[in-house]
Amino acid sequence: MSSPTPTPIAIALPPPAGRSDWDAWGDEPARLPAGARAIVSTLLPGKPHPVPRRKRPTLTASRIAADDLSALTDAAGRATADDDVRVLHLGGKSTPDLLARRTGEQQAAPDAVVSPGSHDEVLAVLRLCAERGIAVVPFGGGTSVVGGVDPVRGSHAAIIALDLSRTAALITLDEVSLLATLGAGTTGPQAEELLGERGFTLGHFPQSFRYASIGGFAATRSSGQASRGYGRFDDLVHALRVATPAGELRLGRAPASAAGPDLRQLFLGSEGAFGVLTEVTVRIRPVPAATAYGAWTFPDFTSGAAALRSATQRGIRPTVLRLSDETETRVNAALGGHLTRMRGVLAVATFEGESTAAAAETRATLHDVFRSHGARSRGEEPARSWERGRFASPALRDTLLDIGVLAETLETATTWAQLPELKRSVTAALTDRLTAEGTKPLVLCHISHVYPAGASLYFTVVAALTADPAAQWQGAKDAASRAIGEAGGTITHHHAVGRDHLPYLEDEIGPLGIAVLRAVKDTLDPTGIMNPGVLVEAPGPVAG
Repeated sequence: MSSPTPTPIAIALPPPAGRSDWDAWGDEPARLPAGARAIVSTLLPGKPHPVPRRKRPTLTASRIAADDLSALTDAAGRATADDDVRVLHLGGKSTPDLLARRTGEQQAAPDAVVSPGSHDEVLAVLRLCAERGIAVVPFGGGTSVVGGVDPVRGSHAAIIALDLSRTAALITLDEVSLLATLGAGTTGPQAEELLGERGFTLGHFPQSFRYASIGGFAATRSSGQASRGYGRFDDLVHALRVATPAGELRLGRAPASAAGPDLRQLFLGSEGAFGVLTEVTVRIRPVPAATAYGAWTFPDFTSGAAALRSATQRGIRPTVLRLSDETETRVNAALGGHLTRMRGVLAVATFEGESTAAAAETRATLHDVFRSHGARSRGEEPARSWERGRFASPALRDTLLDIGVLAETLETATTWAQLPELKRSVTAALTDRLTAEGTKPLVLCHISHVYPAGASLYFTVVAALTADPAAQWQGAKDAASRAIGEAGGTITHHHAVGRDHLPYLEDEIGPLGIAVLRAVKDTLDPTGIMNPGVLVEAPGPVAG
């Protein structure tokens, strides 16, 4: 462990970031596309069970002691138990989260929201909370869909949301080494604005991009839609600065090292269970000079997947590469007029380059591979259309809940050899479970990220809500999670573990792996204040 080092003065601060409403994704209701009405009518043959949004909720009473709140204010500069602030930190944005906010009479809220502005202030807050038995939930954009930022107090006297938005900054920029250090609370749009003004891009664009933070990307091993071109977020991390109840760590000083195990990997994916990522140094690139687009249809998912595998294993690197299955392609056909006459399955890709010719050359190389697998070119518009709407889907879930329709996602990954069985097993598990409850579900799937050895599968489930929608989705998610394990897939490719996936983690990493995580937590967080119940089972009874 290195000695504390003062945080350098930021070279640039971003404008304030947008924030989602307390009970929805984003701050404006999404319009249901006209083409979705026909789909909805087939899903709602009987009496619908809408779950409308409600007015401002009643929050659990704050249990933070007055002297603790005063001490936290001194440590961080800002701390409050005001309900107007607490209501914006109720947790994440999964379907269970949103259902609870629409149906619960009282909402579990953090006892206070503490907003440090620097690494040193974060460290001071953690030391104070460890001394006083106050649990801490690091809070970036609040976009977790796996129960990763819920204010679960456990056996602690109180719980705070540690809002990192005041740490948003471009702290250092090394234009020679192409490295930038960003405050953990910097959101995706803030990072792109700060870097773009200086001619650079991070290139990380997950669906949560508009609201999620740099620290959250690292803490969950996020994977952006441009992962084929730029890599997953953990591929982009050069260095980390971490505050823990036991002290601070500065990890990563060279582009590669043999100085023992890479301790950065302990914190990438740690979800705030070991400490708080306060500064993240990332690899950046010059803003591309040109972008090309392409779309193709294949006779079926099998031939399309074989084409993606062949292109990936040959080293062809489009920036974005996605393949929808037959059901997803048909649903997209109903939602967008440009797809109405397409058959088979649709692949879309984007290509960035230093020139228009370079981007077009990569597209032509990919086209040749795809054509050898039976593909037919569909021009640029389907890919451009996908890009225009790529951040909009989560908000549609809110609109569908209003009229009684469940729409939720889950993801996994496996090797190319196991991909067909994994897709079949998860699709069957979701279909069978939801059909048994009297609904007619649609299960959509696409390949979202590709690697030489395998790919990620991203499933979207659409069905009529039952009278008990929370139990409906929990049963479907459990069935799918068990099917993933039995088929040899990972329980999560990029959504993280949170609380939702914790019951399935031991199957993937084994009891010894669980013991290793517990030992790390006991060392860095001996009093167990950090995000209790996330990644590592919280000891003793857990209460909201």
